[in-house]
Amino acid sequence: MKFISIVMGSMSDYDIVSEAAKLLEKFDVKYELIISSAHRSPERTHEYIKTAEAKGAKVFIAAAGMAAHLAGAIAANTTKPVIGIPMSGSALNGMDALYSTVQMPSGMPVATLAIGKAGAINAAYLAMQILALNDDTLAQKLLNDRESKKEALRADSAKVEVIL
Repeated sequence: MKFISIVMGSMSDYDIVSEAAKLLEKFDVKYELIISSAHRSPERTHEYIKTAEAKGAKVFIAAAGMAAHLAGAIAANTTKPVIGIPMSGSALNGMDALYSTVQMPSGMPVATLAIGKAGAINAAYLAMQILALNDDTLAQKLLNDRESKKEALRADSAKVEVIL
């Protein structure tokens, strides 16, 4: 069974990370969601990555704030794609998490997305796009979703457009 693994550093990340989970559910994409910290439970994180890979994880999404080493810890232990979601909530409003997630050494890539909710939603989309490389049904669902967004924008535009 192929699935997307979502790992969040603490329960305080759930409200944001659940947005990614909701989107995956909308597309009928299987996922796992766990709490594991690069700092507070490094052994659990390491063991989970190996277990998730053995069960069929194809993409990892990691959400963490502050020092935000979770995505890097996952990337160090897998060659599967890792997508990082920097979380806000610190005194630096997520900039610390953004820098920690995006500044990976060469050879340890982490696709880093926006801080917070937009990042969580885009992480789900990016993970699905990766899976869709080998799944025509999912690729078509993503294409249909893109078309529906385009149509919604067209409809909204027609309501307010004024041309002089």
